[in-house]
Amino acid sequence: MHVIISSSLSVNSNSRKMALLAKQIIGGDAFFIDLREYPLPLCDGSKEKPDALAEIHEKIASAHSIILAGPVYNYDLNAAAKNLIEWTGYAWNKKVVACMLAAGGKNSYMAPLSFMNTLILDFRCIVVPRYVYADRFAFAEGEIDAKVVTRIEELINYTTKLGTTIHQFHQDLL
Repeated sequence: MHVIISSSLSVNSNSRKMALLAKQIIGGDAFFIDLREYPLPLCDGSKEKPDALAEIHEKIASAHSIILAGPVYNYDLNAAAKNLIEWTGYAWNKKVVACMLAAGGKNSYMAPLSFMNTLILDFRCIVVPRYVYADRFAFAEGEIDAKVVTRIEELINYTTKLGTTIHQFHQDLL
């Protein structure tokens, strides 16, 4: 199973459009997490977990790969994505993770790097180094530019194959 996370909380989110396309490409083997449907409070280190967290945690923990789609604000991935990581923590352990980002301009291209470092160092994730970055010009009239669609398809195919292979490798070790 592969998990797709839409971390944008905006109704008119371009990154959500990318996440929905990823869901369509993967098909029935995908579980879609839209953070708009799972209102999570800010993680404060409390041992009391929100009710919505149980399903999200279980899906992330059992995923072969995770595709995270999110917006870029102030040269970084949005706070909702970071908050999700803080709540779900070790469910991300040893997962294959890919990112798809929507931003206003071209200057935030390196935005996900600190997020990726967290996944690598804290949870030993295998982060796909080639991610999809699309600025506002890639979303004309509600449609995703064909070149971006091709990059999304390539990212999804690579990530899901790698995720399935790594998952099987971990199973063989047990």
